[in-house]
Amino acid sequence: MLGRLARQHDPNVLVGFDHADDAGVYQIAPDHALVQTVDFFTPVVDDPYIFGQIAATNALSDIYAMGGKPLTSLALVCFPEKADLEILERILAGGLSKMIEAGCTVIGGHSIRDEETKFGYAVTGLIDPKKILTNAGAKPGDALILTKALGTGVISTAIKKGKAEPAWIDASVQSMTTLNKRAAEIIVEEGVSVNAMTDVTGFGLIGHAREMALASNVSFRLYAERIPLIPGAIECVHAGHIPGGLKNNRDFAECVVRYDTGVSDDVKVLIFDPQTAGGLLMSVNTYGRDVAALFNARGVPAVQIGEVLSQTKSLITVTA
Repeated sequence: MLGRLARQHDPNVLVGFDHADDAGVYQIAPDHALVQTVDFFTPVVDDPYIFGQIAATNALSDIYAMGGKPLTSLALVCFPEKADLEILERILAGGLSKMIEAGCTVIGGHSIRDEETKFGYAVTGLIDPKKILTNAGAKPGDALILTKALGTGVISTAIKKGKAEPAWIDASVQSMTTLNKRAAEIIVEEGVSVNAMTDVTGFGLIGHAREMALASNVSFRLYAERIPLIPGAIECVHAGHIPGGLKNNRDFAECVVRYDTGVSDDVKVLIFDPQTAGGLLMSVNTYGRDVAALFNARGVPAVQIGEVLSQTKSLITVTA
């Protein structure tokens, strides 16, 4: 809808919403540009402090996905009028803890009364205009690297139903509260040749891979057995803990996917699972290096899950 309504033409807009990228980029000087994003949602866990941490981690992720450095943030709060304000304080404290970890200053925010709690941030970062990482540069021969396992959506659904086991919750929370900061730093420190990058969030792995492939005019091959899954994700699928967002993602994007023989039904579901504070999906020219191992050695559990192909009839092929 915004694409139909917005007809502004500003040469300083380096990245808008043309290719469904993770954040907008606006140039303010020859060597400096602002990266801007906003994200907020309803609770995905029961603990208010952890919810705040997850919301902050999720909002910051779009800045890292563009190759930027978070600078400032504004809190967005929807909270019931008669609810305990100590709960809100815990949410804000959790968010602040992750903003401090990211080196991002919270400079204000806005709150409204709402029957349903919602929380998140608008985040502004800085980036060199010559070093922007968009979702539009993937090249045939690149390796596809993913830095976090999938499954937060189905596990969050199990949590809401009171059916999630403690070990599943712990693993999912660990993923959702881990900043993509370290992965972004390794790209710079190790000179990783990233041609395109996005973060895997609400549209699931396939939804975000689709955006990258379309924007880059390429096709992807994904290896089902290499795609990492959070402990408990498969059990949640078997138990029917399927979020509405997963069904929507599958209805929308499965038309661009071709499955080779042998791909499990569980993987066919989980590649559409909407992620909260998911990992980075990057298209990398490896130059013969084992890039995933490089990330692993520096504490980021990255996996090469596929490769980039010249454009074919099938936008995304999933093979066993």
